[in-house]
Amino acid sequence: MAADAQREAGISDTGSLKNMIRRPKRGVPEGLWQRCPGCQATIFRKEAERRQGVCPECDYHWYVSARERIGQVLDEGTFEEWDADLEPTDPLEFFDKKAYSQRLKAEQARTGLKDAAVVGTGMIRARRVAFGVTDSSFIMGSMGSVVGEKLTRLIERATEQHLPLIIISGSGGGARMHEGVLSLMQMAKVSAALARYDQAGGLFISVLTNPTMGGVAASFASLGDLVFAEPKALIGFAGPRTIKATIHIELPKGFQTSEFLLEHGFVDRIVRRPDLKSEIARAIDYCGK
Repeated sequence: MAADAQREAGISDTGSLKNMIRRPKRGVPEGLWQRCPGCQATIFRKEAERRQGVCPECDYHWYVSARERIGQVLDEGTFEEWDADLEPTDPLEFFDKKAYSQRLKAEQARTGLKDAAVVGTGMIRARRVAFGVTDSSFIMGSMGSVVGEKLTRLIERATEQHLPLIIISGSGGGARMHEGVLSLMQMAKVSAALARYDQAGGLFISVLTNPTMGGVAASFASLGDLVFAEPKALIGFAGPRTIKATIHIELPKGFQTSEFLLEHGFVDRIVRRPDLKSEIARAIDYCGK
């Protein structure tokens, strides 16, 4: 009787073992972790989000979207978007690997943005500001007609309403070649609006993130009364490889990083992303705006 019971138990144990072998392994859910572009460390995604996209190992500041920036800098629930209905067109019927009109539709579907800039008004520590941000995920944040028009209207409203102006730049594409001179003229248009804003006594805080390049860096991004930059951001006009290939000399170490530009007076202060909101509020108070 005991032997029979043991044999039955053994059969039962074997069956359980077979069931365990057949059962598929539970894998790690997709998207739970992400790799830091700086040090290649594997970071728990929720921890990365809690730290606003800053690596806890090397302090690398990786890409965050325009909407995420709005949530990080403005007080919750205070953002009111302006000119959200403006959409780009294809005036030149430009075609490279595919038609520009098709590229725009694909970018809008992928990013959820109409173009590379989001502008509006909101509160920073209970201080009303005019706020704009460019997003490098939309054709590298390049400045086309809509981006220039949105920023110009933002500046003009800030002038009329006597608001401090904050623009966070994340544009690695400069002027958008798909729109030709219509894109190139946005540099002058936005800069002229900033000149009028300055004459009216406004305070413009420009925040440079990785990357801020081309016509954006050569126009409004460098015209702030105060210029803040995130750590290790790439900032400049032409890229390092283009410059080296053109002038055929070795560039200084760390050339076009925010740290290098701080040493040479192009940037006023390097501000870590978690501190940006408080630094902007402190600057507004200090300047009496």
